[in-house]
Amino acid sequence: MRTLWNAIQGSLISKLIVAAGASLVVCVSALSYLAINHQEDVLMTYVVAEADRLGNTIKLGTHYAMMLNAREDLNQIISNVGKQEDIEAIRIYNKEGQIKFSNIPKEVDSVTNIKSQACYVCHRSDPPVADVSLEERTRIIKGPGGQRSLGIISPIHNEPGCSENCHFHPKDKKILGAIDVVLSLKATDREISSSKTRIIGFTVIGLLTLGLSIFLFMMRFVIRPIRKLIRGAKRIAEGGQCAGIDIPQRDEMGTLVTAIERMGKSISEKQIELNRQRDEYQSLFSLVPCIITVQDKNFRLLRYNQEFREKFRPRPGDFCYHAYKGRSEKCPNCPVELTFKTGKSHCSEETGFDADGTKRHWLVTTTPITNSEGEIVSAMEMCLDITSRKQLEEELEKSEHKYQAIFRNIPNPVFVLDAESLRILDCNESVPTVYGFEPFEILGRSFLELYPEEDHDRFARRLAKTDLHDRVVHLTKDGRRLFVTVRVSPSEFSGQKVLLVTTSDITKRLETEQQLIQASKMATLGEMATGMAHELNQPLSVIKTAASFIVRKITRKEPLAPEVLSEMAREIDAHVDRASKIINHLREFGRKPEMKLESVDAGAVLNRALDIFSQQLKLREIEVSLNVDPDLPLVLADAGRLEQVFINMLINARDAIEEKWAAAEKPAGVKRIVLSASKSGPYVSIVIADTGCGIPAGVLEKIFQPFFTTKKVGKGTGLGLSISYGIIKDCGGDIRAYSTPGEGTRFVITLPAAKNDAGGQP
Repeated sequence: MRTLWNAIQGSLISKLIVAAGASLVVCVSALSYLAINHQEDVLMTYVVAEADRLGNTIKLGTHYAMMLNAREDLNQIISNVGKQEDIEAIRIYNKEGQIKFSNIPKEVDSVTNIKSQACYVCHRSDPPVADVSLEERTRIIKGPGGQRSLGIISPIHNEPGCSENCHFHPKDKKILGAIDVVLSLKATDREISSSKTRIIGFTVIGLLTLGLSIFLFMMRFVIRPIRKLIRGAKRIAEGGQCAGIDIPQRDEMGTLVTAIERMGKSISEKQIELNRQRDEYQSLFSLVPCIITVQDKNFRLLRYNQEFREKFRPRPGDFCYHAYKGRSEKCPNCPVELTFKTGKSHCSEETGFDADGTKRHWLVTTTPITNSEGEIVSAMEMCLDITSRKQLEEELEKSEHKYQAIFRNIPNPVFVLDAESLRILDCNESVPTVYGFEPFEILGRSFLELYPEEDHDRFARRLAKTDLHDRVVHLTKDGRRLFVTVRVSPSEFSGQKVLLVTTSDITKRLETEQQLIQASKMATLGEMATGMAHELNQPLSVIKTAASFIVRKITRKEPLAPEVLSEMAREIDAHVDRASKIINHLREFGRKPEMKLESVDAGAVLNRALDIFSQQLKLREIEVSLNVDPDLPLVLADAGRLEQVFINMLINARDAIEEKWAAAEKPAGVKRIVLSASKSGPYVSIVIADTGCGIPAGVLEKIFQPFFTTKKVGKGTGLGLSISYGIIKDCGGDIRAYSTPGEGTRFVITLPAAKNDAGGQP
């Protein structure tokens, strides 16, 4: 800021521009401000007058209906008028502040605080004021969104007709009530805003136009002539001529130009010879950041600049090769020698040591110097120090070799992809090991070719937007399917935007997980066997009873009524279907499907899991309470694996209750399992609680670890909760355990609701 102020202080032009500009800005801004205020006042005065006229019109329109006390007519008039655009509310108050008529039905018969904004204008004193000016009856109302409304309240005076004959108002009452009209100022505010915009725009354009005019005038008639005069004066100061200053003005500026040109001519004639000699030496030995020497045919140093003297400290009459490199004879492939032979410039790179012994690298350029006859009498050699660049090149080469070695030997496959086309630009040595493709076979191909064809479009959109893709299917050269985790990182490669993609083969890990999950399922099937026996026993008993009855009738040759036979056949058919459903459920639960996330009804899965154990729990006298929210949204999960989780939870709850009631001293309370499923924000919460023995606090945090169990030897594998934890995490959810030893345990499972059920986009 201080530098800018100093620049203004030191420039006449700047002072003129700042002074004129500041005056213009102040004056025009003041005029614009007054114009805006005037325009706003005019618009508001017009709107207030119109609103007051509307209130009086409504009062006159309802006068006859009021005289007749025709309430239906009054309601119809107010309702019809209230439908007009920009009318927000029309209210008729009685003298107690009660709204008797309104275009908003819910306001009718409500009582307004007599000290409120609308009523206070008259009721600020006791008795109320009868005559109030228009300005006092007007109020501005701001809505919650910042929109403004205009309210005008008009008193209803007691006229002679209101207190005569059968009317109810005594003559001493001056005011019978008031009409309150509320109009939206949206259009008015829009017009005010538009007026402000136009005035401000006109002001800005005016300021810019005036400023540009002043600037152009100053540039044309002041700044340019002064700059030309300054350049002419500098040429005179440097010893040159000051002729031909092109300022075609006949004013004082033109007279000044003539005087300066005459003075310059007089001075330049005395300095021409001196300037010629000085220019010759300045062209040779200007202060440039490089080494300059002039050598004869024998490579003796004739002249050199200050840079050369400081770096090499030559002796008088020294030779180039001795001063540069300490040699006793000329260098091989000397560019100075080539210049003398060919008469042309030559370039080379040289390496040597300066006076303090530091190794240096130079870019050397030579050019011939001729005399008036055109003969080469000497050669000029210019050396540019490129030591820093050479060192950077060496470091860069080392760094490139190091990172190339790291890149090539990373144990996971790494691909370099073009960010736009996803074409493979490079890959490391791990790609052939995992995918079977040699680099020459895969370079230049699209990375999407590693995906199954049906996944191409989906991952073409996701690769550049998401940095982590888990459990992705890739194809090897021989067609094998791999499950990989893909990590994507934007970067630059050879000056273009690329994606660094690293893949990790997780096929064996997933296979191991599948085996553990299947082993847990098989163990669970064993636990379910007893329950299935009870479930199948009932339909088999019904089928056996019906079959025995039919056989007995046939043996005795007794008649069998068709309707009885039909009923028994239907019963047998229904119970065969039930038994088949149970067996299919077992078979479906025991098979080994791949993990597939889809929209699932968690309540239905919970019911299905409970059906398997319902008879078994009844035999053990365990009460089950099930509460599923009827509006429960779908969740994103795998139905089969989610059922496995619920079955594991039920088995654990059953075992915990039996362990508690197996004690010698019978505990108080009841055997109960409580199941519930409800919505919790964008999640679905499933709670499985029991009244069993509970889990000690010291081991509660370990129950989800693989092979950890609190059951007796032979009673549990320690896989159920661990696998359940993994399944819930794979579904994007969470599972937590809360327990009080001796009172019971509560497991809370939260799963994300499917997007189309949670208010998101599908």
